[in-house]
Amino acid sequence: QVQLVESGGGLVQPGGSLRLSCAASGSILQIYTMGWYRQAPGKQRELVATITNGGSTDYADSVKGRFTISRFNAKNTVYLQMNSLKPEDTAVYYCNAGALTTTLTVNNDYWGQGTQVTVSS
Repeated sequence: QVQLVESGGGLVQPGGSLRLSCAASGSILQIYTMGWYRQAPGKQRELVATITNGGSTDYADSVKGRFTISRFNAKNTVYLQMNSLKPEDTAVYYCNAGALTTTLTVNNDYWGQGTQVTVSS
């Protein structure tokens, strides 16, 4: 099994910054693509950003130029640096990862518990 634990959410004023972290642990042989998704009240969960284990990144158009995803493979950790935050960025942010476990099982659907980000004055 693989567990993902997020941290770093909170309340920030418009234009401010936050940095989210997500650490994967458990019976891991290798972590594949990691990513961040978000879900605002009354809306579907949406992709924010992903990063492969080779470092290739992809972003939602709404966050390009403001958010940066990165990872530290040695610690199975992914980060999301969020700058110039807007009220519409308010949501629960979820970490996602794909992994190969010690049972030689590949699963691309591991999720964290979510962390609340609120952008408000």
